[in-house]
Amino acid sequence: MTLDESWISSSVGALIGSPSGMRTDYAAGLDMKDLGRTVSACGWVQSVREHGDHLVFIDLRDATGTVQCVITERMELHLEWVLRVTGVVRARPVGTVNAAIPSGEIEIADAVVEILSQAQPIPFAISGHRDGNTDELVRLKYRFVDLRRSRLQRNLRARAQINSAIRSSLEESGFLEIETPLLWTPTPEGAREFAVPSRLQPGKFYVLPQSPQIAKQLLMVSGFDRYYQIARCMRDEDLRSDRQFEFTQLDLEASFVTQQDVRNFITKAVANATAVVTGETNLDFPTITHREAISRYGSDKPDLRFDHSIVELSESFKGSGIRAFDQPSLGAFVAPGSAQLTRSKLDELVDRAKSLGAAGLVWMRVKGQGETLSVDSPIGKLLDGGQVATIVEATSAKEGDVVLLVSGEFGLVRSVLGTLRVELGRRYLELSGLKYLWVIDFPMFEGLDEQGNPIAAHHPFTMPNPDDIDMMQSEPLSVRAQSYDLVLNGWELGSGSIRINDPTVQAGVFTALGISDEEAEARFGFLLNAFNYGAPPHGGFAFGIDRLAALLCGEETIREVIAFPKTQSGMDMMTGAPKAVSNSILGSYGLTVKVDKPMSTGS
Repeated sequence: MTLDESWISSSVGALIGSPSGMRTDYAAGLDMKDLGRTVSACGWVQSVREHGDHLVFIDLRDATGTVQCVITERMELHLEWVLRVTGVVRARPVGTVNAAIPSGEIEIADAVVEILSQAQPIPFAISGHRDGNTDELVRLKYRFVDLRRSRLQRNLRARAQINSAIRSSLEESGFLEIETPLLWTPTPEGAREFAVPSRLQPGKFYVLPQSPQIAKQLLMVSGFDRYYQIARCMRDEDLRSDRQFEFTQLDLEASFVTQQDVRNFITKAVANATAVVTGETNLDFPTITHREAISRYGSDKPDLRFDHSIVELSESFKGSGIRAFDQPSLGAFVAPGSAQLTRSKLDELVDRAKSLGAAGLVWMRVKGQGETLSVDSPIGKLLDGGQVATIVEATSAKEGDVVLLVSGEFGLVRSVLGTLRVELGRRYLELSGLKYLWVIDFPMFEGLDEQGNPIAAHHPFTMPNPDDIDMMQSEPLSVRAQSYDLVLNGWELGSGSIRINDPTVQAGVFTALGISDEEAEARFGFLLNAFNYGAPPHGGFAFGIDRLAALLCGEETIREVIAFPKTQSGMDMMTGAPKAVSNSILGSYGLTVKVDKPMSTGS
């Protein structure tokens, strides 16, 4: 079942069965079973076609689709006027059936039209071949018109289905939906927050939550056992295609669980959401470690819609005398789209690798097989037959394939090859399907600060792997966290972890991070205090519903699955927000405004 078919059959079905007093039927609900019935339909004029002086055909569009109406009196009608049309359902004449729409076999004939509302000329086409060519800023300025397009109608209905499927799945597993505050206390961790001044407490501020993280852990201390929320969150960060100031996430926390339990809850919810939108039910959710993901794919969020994994060749070329390969790591993989990589494009790849930090990139095109095996490469003369065979066998390269090799430190090699893998795969391969992946055993710390203290890779309440706790002080960068990510088609959907509930372990993490007892109390005191009153073992997860909806709907940006998004400069083109407020309003909060530079209105 396609996404469009799923949308019509499940989301719109209930709507079709619930007509109102002004209409007897929706457009998509009319078909050959209704022949001879007198019906009333309401909607917008999508097209007008005049045939002679007294015959007008219109396509009337409502929330479910369109239906053709035949009017036998001359009258003035224009696009996007709102009408109520009453007439008799009859079969369309032979040769005029439109198989692309549910009502394509019938039309409403002898139609009587009631004009409910007129419309100014629309700023861009609602349907047809031009509907995707409108500048996005214009679309966002007239978002109330843009949202009438079938693509966005479908997307927002699909998003609603996702929310419904998630709720059903989690409630079947015993989760309770609880709302947490939107006015919250400032937190020192994570992204920049939006501050909200208090009128009753001048000079003090709430913040809008960037996540319900602390609130949901407090709910576990409160004994609610299994909590979830489809939560609105806000982060004052730079925007891009997959990020908005305000976003929606599925937020989940459970007590007395392992990380496998949490992953099972999320797997079930995401699988249900995927099935209800796309119809796909035979989904795999494999699991790999963070180390394996980096080693094989050069990324902690690998796109598995294509293989082309990276192999390590350093052991095979120790002492080979090839200076370019005399590095701690030598990574290689078969380039996606090898057949399309001309010499000029290969030269561009070398430059791209250098821009990513590599000293260079070696390419070799495989020629021949068996005894005639050879390669075309800038270093071809430096390789003997055994070395060529080693590379070809390790990468599973075939005749015509291009093998790319980068040497250097392990992290740099994987970062460069991982980036090239994704860029080439998405440029040259026809990618389809949904490939989910769980990535586990992330590092507890991601590096050292200027004082030599480890930097937390997650929030400081993430439980370390019990096998690694003894290395917290001696080898902190080797400690694994009990954290896990869910990935879809190379995009991180969300992250989770088992939380620390043992004060001794928490103190060890704070010590490793260089956080004193006094600083910990000042920054996290109210949560640590709650943990002194009996905190159960607990863990949770959160994933972005905007991003999941965009991927399931085949969209490249989350703006296409959000009703009223902001531009990349944070502007609301429709309302003009953000706007200045009067001095009297500022005065009621005890505030004055100093503007350093004018606000941008671009995208």
